[in-house]
Amino acid sequence: MTTLVYGLAVAGRSTAQFLASRGEPLVLADDRVSPAHAEFAASLGAELLEGPEAAMSCARRMGEFARIAPSPGVPESHPVIVSALRAKSEIVSEIELAYRHEQASGQPRPVVAVTGTDGKTTTTLMAAAMLSASGRKAAAVGNTETPWVEVLDEAHDCFALECSSFRLQWTRDLRAQAATWLNFAPDHLDWHRDLESYRAAKERVWAAARAGDVAVAPVRDASIVASARGTAARTVTFGLESGDYRVEAGALVGPRGRIVDIGQLSRALPHDLTNALAASALVLESGLATVEGVANALARYRHAPHRIELVATVDGVSYYDDSKATSPHASQAALGSFERIVLIAGGKNKGLDLSSMASQPRRMRAVVAIGHSAALVAAAFAGVCAVEHADSMESAVRAARRLAQPGDAVLLSPGCTSYDWYSNYGERGDDFARCVRDLTKENGK
Repeated sequence: MTTLVYGLAVAGRSTAQFLASRGEPLVLADDRVSPAHAEFAASLGAELLEGPEAAMSCARRMGEFARIAPSPGVPESHPVIVSALRAKSEIVSEIELAYRHEQASGQPRPVVAVTGTDGKTTTTLMAAAMLSASGRKAAAVGNTETPWVEVLDEAHDCFALECSSFRLQWTRDLRAQAATWLNFAPDHLDWHRDLESYRAAKERVWAAARAGDVAVAPVRDASIVASARGTAARTVTFGLESGDYRVEAGALVGPRGRIVDIGQLSRALPHDLTNALAASALVLESGLATVEGVANALARYRHAPHRIELVATVDGVSYYDDSKATSPHASQAALGSFERIVLIAGGKNKGLDLSSMASQPRRMRAVVAIGHSAALVAAAFAGVCAVEHADSMESAVRAARRLAQPGDAVLLSPGCTSYDWYSNYGERGDDFARCVRDLTKENGK
């Protein structure tokens, strides 16, 4: 059974190593030519196809492959995917391969799964922390920094699985004891062929659900709730004001009562609370965690970098790094967290309408537009507030400092990816933080 692994970034390499360790013959391929690819292929004893002709070479040889395992970065429209679909070849994602391996082991370990447009990583990490605080050896895997296939041979007894649409698109059997679809908004239209394809991929988180499984859905999104109720799973809802898991009398509560007081949380922005409620529902309704464990985990939880992270306060203005916000929907959550904002936004757009970022005009002091999509950002905020352009992060931060007034928040929440100026959102956030720290040094002179 020869598998074609297409795309040799983190997930692709992990997939190839996983399959090679089990003696499966491989062909590796990537659109880019790199000495690192050749070295990696040689280490596995695998054939390598790379460069602009790789996709066409694979298409001509499609009949040789029992299945295709594309990296998450390989979009639906990629020639190798089109060829595989035309040839009716099986396409499997990294998480599908991991799930099948678990099932074949004879002792599959329980899984809670998370998908959604925004909040996936935070909710997954929260769920893993809750499981660990309840005495389990849990791993946060999938779209996190750790592909699931990397840890299958480790002594974990359960998994919290982050499911991006890229990974869900190519699943068939994947099933979790409890799974949540947090929210839905246009995103990744540079990867999916259209919005319906993106939505259908998200919905696959429940596709293999059985009676006794749990589907956790946001009570305010009727379409997601309807999707959950259309599965074999039992539906449980969450929401700020209502739902089975909700905020009540200053605490997070569930069907069995109080979970934790909001005052014990390190941060309690609206989306922090809904993420915590969804994670609580996953681990409690699946029976994998205790209320005490959930409460202890939430009280100790500290948010990952680049998610509305306070960098510094300079001259009465607070500077926040929300570089992880790579869609308008994600930026809206951050914008709703502050009363008066100077926003730094822009980057490489994913084919999305940026106008929704301007849906909270009373909060906007000004906008600094950056990157490839600066003109789109400026158009979105035309007539809403003052807009300036900046050609570097340093000039953007300096412009924001000039525009802001004491009590304001300067917020880097780009609504776009970082791939015009940076390699990833972390690099972008780090550069923003460096520029802000330069301001604090100047004040210290």
